[in-house]
Amino acid sequence: MATFSSVTRQHILQAIAEYDDRGAENFLGVYGFGPSRGYTLVHEGKTYDSKAILGVAHRYATGRAATSEEFHGGTHGAAEILRKRGFEVDEPETAAAPQKAAAPRKAAAPRKAATPRKPAEPERVAPICPTCFMTLPGTGVCDSCG
Repeated sequence: MATFSSVTRQHILQAIAEYDDRGAENFLGVYGFGPSRGYTLVHEGKTYDSKAILGVAHRYATGRAATSEEFHGGTHGAAEILRKRGFEVDEPETAAAPQKAAAPRKAAAPRKAATPRKPAEPERVAPICPTCFMTLPGTGVCDSCG
């Protein structure tokens, strides 16, 4: 299971920038996330898939992207973490408490039309030395262990 304590606001902003650069469909496909069915991150008038953004922010923080199965509390858990980092997360209508009156929402700005992009290639996993656990150079021989 992934822990998100090392994920900072800056890591989340980096993931948002990558999402904007790749486009939603390509971003989700590269990291293996499906489209959000509820909780959406709102940043600068645009909406983002909360679990995918947090999973990729985990990659910026630790070097490994978290998968959708690694979230404690599902999408709701991702929303809590994003809120703690100062982001706005919209809840689906069915998740709102029945006693509360729904707060009026601002109309989100429409997303820009996606430009066709070259599909991204999956991230290559670097080989690791089995003795010292350092990333191996291109030669495949560890500089430390030989």
